[in-house]
Amino acid sequence: MKIGLVVNDVITEKPEYSTTRLALAAQKLGHEVWLMGVGDLAHTSSGEVTARARGPLDKTYRSLKSFLEDVQREDLEPELITVDELDVLMLRNDPAEDATDRPWAQASGVLFGQLAAAAGVVVVNDPVHLADAINKTYFQHFPEEIRPRTLISRTVGDIKDFVDELGGRAVLKPLQGSGGQSVFVIAGKKGQNVNQIIETITRDGYVVVQEFLADAERGDVRLFVMNGKPLEVDGKVAAFRRVNEGDDVRSNMHVGGKAQKVKITDEMLHVVDLARPKLIEDGMFLVGLDIVGPKMMEANVFSPGGLGSAGGLHEVDFAAAVVDALERKVEIRATYGRSLPNASLATM
Repeated sequence: MKIGLVVNDVITEKPEYSTTRLALAAQKLGHEVWLMGVGDLAHTSSGEVTARARGPLDKTYRSLKSFLEDVQREDLEPELITVDELDVLMLRNDPAEDATDRPWAQASGVLFGQLAAAAGVVVVNDPVHLADAINKTYFQHFPEEIRPRTLISRTVGDIKDFVDELGGRAVLKPLQGSGGQSVFVIAGKKGQNVNQIIETITRDGYVVVQEFLADAERGDVRLFVMNGKPLEVDGKVAAFRRVNEGDDVRSNMHVGGKAQKVKITDEMLHVVDLARPKLIEDGMFLVGLDIVGPKMMEANVFSPGGLGSAGGLHEVDFAAAVVDALERKVEIRATYGRSLPNASLATM
């Protein structure tokens, strides 16, 4: 199997990233692996999608660090590959990371992914529906039962009125963003700074206001969903609780959150059950759901991280299971040809 993984920039990838784990897992299973940044993609005058891509040397790696060092070697020139000849293309770039400095790159992975899918490559997550998920409005398409009460607005008065309606305690964050960036909790004395907080967020667009859930003080749960079901290996689900040991209510790993084992509850599985139809319909192969109590706070469909944390806690290689699932999709594509739409094949 020839597999390509699209990231924001290959040189800025880190060994602990889930994308690196997926790439190494594929290489260990004997597959041809290529990493490429969104800026490395091109559409030629002859109608092909190509990329200046980097691949590992043909050898065995003892660690994620040594694997990525080879891929990022300064003396290793990227190789021009034809993306249309890949079996699988994984879109793992995070548009939010490019919002400020490289706005041209935000939708590039999705757009080139659509061209690759049209050429017969299995593209996950499905690029047509990823285009609908560039910002957090996508979240509003899931059932109301599993969503916290939410307002999306740039009007200061409406935002403050909704915060008051929620009892003065709410979470404010930008419509587009990730990793806990610019996320604020309005409560108690901090409520006096609401004007400044709103001003800070509206500089870059809309404000998302969500009800604060008491269970959030215990952190949130990152639960991986693959093909519409919890990612499970040997009876162990790829999930963990993210907690912050300080006063910061944000539990994202990027802002100091720590991973702890979590017991999968019927409440969590109910959230997955209600989210499943939408994820399946949209061809969302691998997704990270962030769950607090009976609610889903986020649906991370671009580059959900934490496979290493989940695998380390459970001593399971979840990345290999993801690659196995991709192998199955390639087999289905070989059997059915292009009679199956990419969005359908993505979650089979």
